[in-house]
Amino acid sequence: MLVDAPVTTALDNPIWHALSTVQAGFGRGTLSAKSFFPLIGPLSGIPDQSPASYAALAEVVQPGGVVALFLESDPAFPSSWSSVHADVMYQMIGDEPLRLAPPGEFRELGSTDVPQMISLAELTEPGPFLQRTRELGRFVGSFHEGQLAAMAGERLQLKGLREVSAVCTHPDHRGRGYARALMSEIIRGIVDRGETPFLHVRHRNVNAIALYENMGFRIRRKLNLAVLRYEAQPDSDSAR
Repeated sequence: MLVDAPVTTALDNPIWHALSTVQAGFGRGTLSAKSFFPLIGPLSGIPDQSPASYAALAEVVQPGGVVALFLESDPAFPSSWSSVHADVMYQMIGDEPLRLAPPGEFRELGSTDVPQMISLAELTEPGPFLQRTRELGRFVGSFHEGQLAAMAGERLQLKGLREVSAVCTHPDHRGRGYARALMSEIIRGIVDRGETPFLHVRHRNVNAIALYENMGFRIRRKLNLAVLRYEAQPDSDSAR
């Protein structure tokens, strides 16, 4: 299942394109900057790293607000912003035949599961997960003695593309194949809808990268993760 060039180009700036199209109803913003609603998460998008784009983003988040950006180039933000965290990610795409695990024991996760989902995400840090993150797509989980042991779900959505996200397993239950089984279930749903799965992973997470490559994903490109706080300082024109 190969995706064409215009579709994959949107993946170069996936948050911006998701909030500008399919997932516009989950966020706020202007023609020059967009962000998911705060209770969904800090993921935000700008069309480029111009001073004008950062100024528009500042109007969206307000002083003290935190955003997480996926950038094609190194962060170059005005002095009115400060860095909270920076990292390099691999963007991986499943546009070839995927090797999925057989269905395991799982169930759909709903609103009553949100407290356990947040707790598991805080423990394992697969990415930001807040009270309304579950609304972005389908989530499934495996349980052990009534406790959520592992989960996987969907986050960003673009035309013909769906991100696999929040893949995490409690440390006490690793090595049992939960991550692969739950990812496989999420991917089946994506493929059944005629969409192509993609995901993001920190470049140092070699175990996860190996798992995803074994499942048939390939590294498409690198992206810079920049978590920034708007400090509302007056000198907004000088970039770092």
